[in-house]
Amino acid sequence: MPVVRGKNIEPLFTAEQIAERNRSMASDIAAGPTKDLLVIAVLKGSFIFAADLIRALHDVGLEPEVEFITLSSYGTGTVSKGVRIVKDIDSAVKDRDVLLIDDILESGRTLLFAKELLYERGARNVTIAVLLDKSVKRQEKLEADYVGFECPDYFVVGYGMDVAYAFRELPFVGVVTGEAEG
Repeated sequence: MPVVRGKNIEPLFTAEQIAERNRSMASDIAAGPTKDLLVIAVLKGSFIFAADLIRALHDVGLEPEVEFITLSSYGTGTVSKGVRIVKDIDSAVKDRDVLLIDDILESGRTLLFAKELLYERGARNVTIAVLLDKSVKRQEKLEADYVGFECPDYFVVGYGMDVAYAFRELPFVGVVTGEAEG
């Protein structure tokens, strides 16, 4: 079991599993609505997943424009405080196909907010790709169009996801299981 910053972290999804799933998802996305495709990564947690998925999209022949939006719903804790735009996109979405990329679909509030915002701005189509779907926590009626993995009800870290800004750099998705001995 890897030890990071004095914590035991049990891998849930390995770097190899994630890479293979990204390739598969890219093929599925390429078969969907991609006319004048704009990819919008929801920061901060999705940044590693988004980069890898965007490269996989390139490998299957897509050349999307890429944007970033920062939405806040957690702060440094684990209880949602609502959704707000911290940093908006600069590109116009009117009459475009948009792919929203996020790390995890949990309550659904953040991605529902983003999806409705993009439709209000005139997007032709908005699809959602998430690395993890934690449907047991869903509070909004929202499903992702493309899902990397179903996630058990654990607080996960790694591959861009954090707890209080730590553990984002891990190449896998894991669960903090306790203090390391030694």
